[in-house]
Amino acid sequence: MPSNRSAIFSVSLALAFLPSVACSGDDTSTTGGGTETSTTAGSTGAGSGSGATTRPGTTSAGTDSATGSSTGAGTTTGAGTTTGAGTTGGGTSVVRFVAMGDAGEGNTRQYEVATAVEEVCAERGCDFVLYLGDNFYDDGVSSAMDQQFIDKFEMPYEGLDLRFYVVLGNHDYGTLSNSWEKSAFEIEYTQYSDKWYLPNEWYTFTVENVQFFALDTTRLMWDNGTDDQQTWLDGEVAASTATWKIAFGHHPYVSNGPHGNAGNYEGVPFPPMIAGTVVKDFFDASVCGKVDVYMSGHDHDRQALEAVCGTEFFVSGAGAKLTDFVHRDDNPVHWEDDQKEGFLWVEVDGNTMHTAFFDYMGNLDFERTLQK
Repeated sequence: MPSNRSAIFSVSLALAFLPSVACSGDDTSTTGGGTETSTTAGSTGAGSGSGATTRPGTTSAGTDSATGSSTGAGTTTGAGTTTGAGTTGGGTSVVRFVAMGDAGEGNTRQYEVATAVEEVCAERGCDFVLYLGDNFYDDGVSSAMDQQFIDKFEMPYEGLDLRFYVVLGNHDYGTLSNSWEKSAFEIEYTQYSDKWYLPNEWYTFTVENVQFFALDTTRLMWDNGTDDQQTWLDGEVAASTATWKIAFGHHPYVSNGPHGNAGNYEGVPFPPMIAGTVVKDFFDASVCGKVDVYMSGHDHDRQALEAVCGTEFFVSGAGAKLTDFVHRDDNPVHWEDDQKEGFLWVEVDGNTMHTAFFDYMGNLDFERTLQK
């Protein structure tokens, strides 16, 4: 990508250490029953293997024409907790956002996905982005002034005037994923960017009637600070009065990608830091049936999985590259694709959550609506 633009970004970052950071506020979500509808665009069928698949019984349908944009401000009121109020063009109760991860490459596909996000947000409206980890391949950053913040974040997303709520992935903690000092650099960068927001390794924020819970699943992999993170999450979820509770992190609970399901990551039950034993135990106790939705990356594909353990699960880890499905655990899905990079777009309006997967060209691939 143009080196002169990169240099301009670098100079701007060095000269402006403390720009204002806009915030869209806080959200929560709760579990509950209800009805759902699913629609696909351009693909049908079911089963394993590469390509896009859809649960039998879904049908093709048109796109959602909702539009709107949001502005707002928020403040951090405590360790890992953000409060505030956002406004959305479609009405104050409507929340719209994008979820995508594994994008920290600075490659052509990352730029193309970013352009597709711009187009979809211009048409449908977006308030912010959930950025699902592995923000900087392959070894994370070495300081808050690392050039990678420019080359792999600011430049690709230059056209998006949105806050990115960030979580950390395994690559953000270095090649071996246990260089714990590296999280401080990505947290510090929050002070220097108008987009980037990572106040703590785990945190919560609320926007309208949705509360979000950002998790550090890499620390769970190594059983680092598990008790602290779990006590925090249990308390926040129990205290939440939001209509919807959405958790997001890097590692999936269930996935048909090569990493697979927590507790059986990589197809090996041992050692725990590879299998994800602590991740599974954490989710079984504190996420399943406690939050409505969990969104993750780690596997470089897009999946709308069937609900398990009382919670809906989405994988959106195709922000810059792809890996093929393995289907080691044969998780049932509403739809999945490992052939095209892309992202998840979500709209929450009262008791209704509408989800849509788009590819890197901005084409709609699949839509599904959840109803409280």
